[in-house]
Amino acid sequence: MKKVSIFVDVQNMYYTTKQAYNCHFDYNAFWTEVTQDREVVKAIAYATNRGDEKQKEFQNILRGIGFEVKLKQFIQRSDGSRKGDWDVGITIDILGYAGNSDVIVLASGDGDFDLLVNKIKKEYNNTVEVYGVPQLTADSLINSASRFIPIKDNLLLK
Repeated sequence: MKKVSIFVDVQNMYYTTKQAYNCHFDYNAFWTEVTQDREVVKAIAYATNRGDEKQKEFQNILRGIGFEVKLKQFIQRSDGSRKGDWDVGITIDILGYAGNSDVIVLASGDGDFDLLVNKIKKEYNNTVEVYGVPQLTADSLINSASRFIPIKDNLLLK
């Protein structure tokens, strides 16, 4: 049985599935798909913390599925821009679990991860599966993945 570690960029999944399909990402279906016939080493969902009740309920659902939920404070800057991305945190965690995993699953369309994907494939000989909305996932990330799995009907809540 292959060992898998799963990393989900929650903000990226929320905004890309909403923009492309006007739907939400189905975390239960995703979990079932990526864990089938695999031993889970680690599963982390990275989210921003705005402190509202609906978000807390969602985070508890993620925990119930099997994810560790890591939260970063959502920052609204005085110029109107917003900050809450997890790129560095996700990178550090993936590098930390790559040596104990056969497969790394990354749910994100962020092209910043292409260098990381290439590095862990080369240095740890991991298979890297990237899940993303096809039209909103960076080509560089799609091309660096061992396998790109497009998010479509079976992974959407309607």
